[in-house]
Amino acid sequence: MPYTDEQLAGLVRGDSVHRALYTDPAIFDIEMQRIYGRAWIYVGHESQVPKTGDYHTTRLGDQDVLMVRAADGRVHVLYNRCPHKGAKVVADGEGCAGKFFRCPYHAWTFKLDGSHLGVPLKQGLEGTSYDPTDPSFSMRRLPRVESYRGFVFASQSAEGQPLVDFLGGVRSSIDNLCDRSPVGEVEVAGGIFRVMQRSNWKVFYENLHDTMHARVTHESSYAAARDEAKEMGEMPLELHIMDGNGEPYEFWEKLELRAYDNGHGYMEGIFNPGAAERDPVSRAHFESLTGAYGEQRAREILGMNRHNTVIYGSGSPHTVFQQFRVIRPVAVDRTLIEIQTFRCKGAPEGVFKRAMLYANVINSPSSNVMPDDIELYNRCQEGNATRGGDWVSMHRYHGTDRVEPDGMVSVNGTSELPMRNQFRAWKAYMEAGAGTGADATAKGDGACC
Repeated sequence: MPYTDEQLAGLVRGDSVHRALYTDPAIFDIEMQRIYGRAWIYVGHESQVPKTGDYHTTRLGDQDVLMVRAADGRVHVLYNRCPHKGAKVVADGEGCAGKFFRCPYHAWTFKLDGSHLGVPLKQGLEGTSYDPTDPSFSMRRLPRVESYRGFVFASQSAEGQPLVDFLGGVRSSIDNLCDRSPVGEVEVAGGIFRVMQRSNWKVFYENLHDTMHARVTHESSYAAARDEAKEMGEMPLELHIMDGNGEPYEFWEKLELRAYDNGHGYMEGIFNPGAAERDPVSRAHFESLTGAYGEQRAREILGMNRHNTVIYGSGSPHTVFQQFRVIRPVAVDRTLIEIQTFRCKGAPEGVFKRAMLYANVINSPSSNVMPDDIELYNRCQEGNATRGGDWVSMHRYHGTDRVEPDGMVSVNGTSELPMRNQFRAWKAYMEAGAGTGADATAKGDGACC
């Protein structure tokens, strides 16, 4: 290994990190073992596999995995590999396997929980060490799988914190997303956007709470929105969404940034869509929640105003507009972003339509906003590959972070506390060393729900 644990730790300072963290493929490989091989990572939502045999493929770090609903109704996460010749059992995407999985190469079959079912011409294996009860002849299950309010997470490590402890303070963001449904449940709906970004996976996480970039990076989109609104004589929601990035620095300084263990955090009050709060959709939504929870609780639910939450290693839920930007590392300089949109079950249909509007205006590949970020992420990647300097700054309000019993809070909304907190977690994962992650012996049945 090209880096010792001590050398890895030395790449992170209190106020800066070495550019190699974004550019060195060797470090990326270690991250796949020590972060993605240990942490709880979001795999998908239960609504994506509603019926027995339904499966959804995705990636957990550098591993191809699939989430499947088994015959007993439980959700399992399996490595997408046949133990015979190593072929991927199902193609990328989602579908229904029926009653069992069948490898397309030699027709080995497996139960929906991955356990071995059968092989053709079984007599050819008699007298060998082939044993259908031996787990090595089954599709391997990830050792830990848990669901929190329908959001399925998996870990390649057999040991570690329970999911609820790992999520800590950001559980409240998932709670708020679900509580916006009168029945407390959401479902993935409307398709999924996928965007390949030419940058390291950590850049996106840093940018999620980077309040200093909005009025600079997105100047073209919010300026265009304002020009269009002036011509129209009104500011419809589509333009209001883009206009929010143009708030003055004084606005951003008043925001609250919270940071928790494991690199998580959220930004409170970043976006207050006044036009949406006055429209019939929001009134109908409030009435539906009032009928389910009472007026006071309905006000509390809709009053939680979080634009981005960071679940480090997984991505970013957005509670107000029911999104989840799932961040999947592909290579040291490539990151796949999946944007999932959720329907709040039982809520007025207009609530979902508004979420789709937001997804198209902000998160779609044809958005006027997302390309700004993607361009700058790529410039960071290319710039850090030069010899123009070794250290990346995280100095804003360093040394002023307020420590609270459950985490940290910034003294100013333009603080770089979130970035420092993410690399504090990164360093902890790196210092933990090898042998505690994906290679640990599996325990349990690796199923949830």
